[in-house]
Amino acid sequence: MRKQDAYRIGVISDTHGILQPQVLDLFARCDQIIHAGDIDTSDLLARLKQVAPVTAVRGNMDRGRWATALPVHEIVTVGQVSIYVLHDVADLDLDPPSAGIQVVISGHTHRASRKKQGGVLYINPGSAGAPRSSRCPSVAVLSINGPSVTAEFTEW
Repeated sequence: MRKQDAYRIGVISDTHGILQPQVLDLFARCDQIIHAGDIDTSDLLARLKQVAPVTAVRGNMDRGRWATALPVHEIVTVGQVSIYVLHDVADLDLDPPSAGIQVVISGHTHRASRKKQGGVLYINPGSAGAPRSSRCPSVAVLSINGPSVTAEFTEW
């Protein structure tokens, strides 16, 4: 039984058509999955949806009819926490604190990062697809407990 107002959110980006088996195992314990774009195939989203409900946004590499149906940004409310999801944080078109946003999730850079700025937690889970340069594939899991949010990164 889940503690009331406590959630685990799988955060993934830049899969580029590749869904590593480690992701499915890790996200099996999540209440929801957020994909921050560069998905490349609708089949990948369908596989994630078999694990948990998915919110996904369109990345710069997502093309075709299936991709145009995806929003370029989305606001997700999980318990007491508002999350703004987009692919490239450089395209952020609002002031998160003024909009009541506690977390901004983005991808695009293929570099996992976490920073807190102006009371807002900025998360980039890195790239969960094929390894690039010297970076390992990675994802993040947000733990939300009431208004509190923490992020744990996993790479392989």
